[in-house]
Amino acid sequence: MAYPIVIAGGTVVDQLSERQVDLLVINGVIADSGEPGTFEGRGENVDASDAIVMPGLVDIQVHFRTPGGEESEDIYSGAAGAALGGVTACVMMPNTIPTIDNVEIVSDVLSLARSAACDVRTSAAITVDRAGERLVDFAALYQAGVRVFTDDGWVVDEADLMEAALRETLGLPGAVISQHAEHSEMVSGGVINAGSVAKRLGLPGRPREAEAVIVERDIALAAKTGGRYHVLHMSTSLATEHVRQAKHSGLQVTAEVTPQHLILTEDDVERLGPTGKMNPPLRLAEDVTALRAALLDGTVDAVATDHAPHHPDLKAVGLADAPAGMLGVETMASVVWDAFVNPGLMSRQRFVAVTSSQPARIANIREHGQPLTPGNAANIAVFDPAKAWTIDGSTLQSKSINTPWHGQQFTGRVRHTICRGQVVVHEGVLVS
Repeated sequence: MAYPIVIAGGTVVDQLSERQVDLLVINGVIADSGEPGTFEGRGENVDASDAIVMPGLVDIQVHFRTPGGEESEDIYSGAAGAALGGVTACVMMPNTIPTIDNVEIVSDVLSLARSAACDVRTSAAITVDRAGERLVDFAALYQAGVRVFTDDGWVVDEADLMEAALRETLGLPGAVISQHAEHSEMVSGGVINAGSVAKRLGLPGRPREAEAVIVERDIALAAKTGGRYHVLHMSTSLATEHVRQAKHSGLQVTAEVTPQHLILTEDDVERLGPTGKMNPPLRLAEDVTALRAALLDGTVDAVATDHAPHHPDLKAVGLADAPAGMLGVETMASVVWDAFVNPGLMSRQRFVAVTSSQPARIANIREHGQPLTPGNAANIAVFDPAKAWTIDGSTLQSKSINTPWHGQQFTGRVRHTICRGQVVVHEGVLVS
């Protein structure tokens, strides 16, 4: 039996309200809430003075490289970084070696994840081996616990196959088809955004239109089938407009954006080098502006990191040959808070919505992102909005160091994380 926990002195911020209350956690559940001091002496004290007490963050796109890429990350190192970032649940992508496309691999991954520092779920591929030729066994994978299906890293190019996938999920409550939206032929051989920086560096580009073409097509398929469709790491103003129109039409369409696509542009690639390479690539300033507006007006539902670690040796090559991806799960809360809440662009409740409750809803993770009220599971982040820190890639929990934020200072940092009723991070330190 877990020892009771008292979260005291903070301001609870969730989708219901902002309120000055303490929380009592017993056996993994919020047992009660009350006026400050109500539960003094009734459990282990978690100091939330001058801090925000919120539902734990939910990151619905991470690459923990298990199986097959454990030199760059594994479930335990990835989950530890997630916990330090206030993330209590995350969804692994299936582009592993071998691909997560069958019940046996799903079961192996979830078995490994049981002792991780956060609640690690996994997606599964849409097509066998992500080859874009035949569909996986959706019903069996759903029964094994999968709710998100995606060929992330590749796109499902064939419209008929995508339509069939959307239809397959209609009888699976809460299941969603998530798409890495870049038309394969249009981005073939591309390294960074097709724009002035690519021209200056003499590199082939990945055009913005490649994303818009797929998003527009898939939305039409979602309308035709009635299926749930989600856009992974949306990166352009062009795709954003398609999603906005789909929402206005009442379609079951959602979208996420990464912190890096909300802040960085193709111009930062020259400064960052191989660390600045990701797919979809960093885009134009006008795309950043459009994505930020969409996050604030509700067109974009969630922030997800696309946490993509690569061993330093893999990134220590030229931009053209380096693998695509950046770290993000440990730093998401700080980066988004500092960029949006600190300057007054986003309310604290909207922050909770886009980093916790809405991503949890997209991935059908029912135990997370819930209001902090009695009876709900105790998956909680305590966030200090005044804590300044400088990000150092070498001291992050990941096995890799490819963070685009190295050397930058941010104000706002997670102080404590409670996952499944257990304190997994205390005063910014991982609890063994």
